[in-house]
Amino acid sequence: MHKVLQPAHWAPPRGYVNGVAARGTQVFVAGQIGWNADCAFDSDDLVEQTRQALLNVIAVLAEAGATPDHIVRMTWYLVDRSEYLARGKEIGAVFRDTIGSYAIAMTAVQVAALIESRAKVEIEVTAVIPG
Repeated sequence: MHKVLQPAHWAPPRGYVNGVAARGTQVFVAGQIGWNADCAFDSDDLVEQTRQALLNVIAVLAEAGATPDHIVRMTWYLVDRSEYLARGKEIGAVFRDTIGSYAIAMTAVQVAALIESRAKVEIEVTAVIPG
């Protein structure tokens, strides 16, 4: 469905891929934060907000007939790099439970703040539905 782009002489990255080639219908998901369908936060915990943000991504993808398998690119915006790194195993478990595959080109950056003051993470996605 998608072709992972990994130069043969490079060490493989952990938790993402360096590039993905895909052909089909492109789906662009705006940054999703860890609030529920009523735009209310159920938790101030980074891991729980990550879970909800990923579930929100999945819900938007479904509107286009896409699934997590169609994701080719993700950008994560985080307000606390240290917390993200310290809780990496928990975040990885949430990622595997919701998204599954790490065959996604990903970028994560720390930002000074997000627009919603309680948000700890915002995730935007590009997906490609083959065809």
